[in-house]
Amino acid sequence: MTSAETVKALAALAHETRLAVFRMLVQAGPDGLTPGGIAETLGIAASPLSFHLKELSHAGLIGARPDGRKIYYSAHFAAMNDLIAYLTANCCGGQACEANQPADVCCTP
Repeated sequence: MTSAETVKALAALAHETRLAVFRMLVQAGPDGLTPGGIAETLGIAASPLSFHLKELSHAGLIGARPDGRKIYYSAHFAAMNDLIAYLTANCCGGQACEANQPADVCCTP
């Protein structure tokens, strides 16, 4: 992930509603959710939700999958993992953490 892509992703997540939508889609897993389900759960109208879904999509954090007359949105887990990896890449002075060890464990002095 480039620094420009990172800034775009972080900017998309830097809004309370978009962050809530993204977290909801992460929890929903690969099957995703319909805009109606998202709107009902978060209590927001369709028009602002469409705007937020578009912003997350343009940042590469979510994708849409048509299924008949419905559209399902789901998180792009690879993009999410790339973002986390970019943010933590130098946590140990540029050294890789041991396998399966989170950065907060291997980087603690």
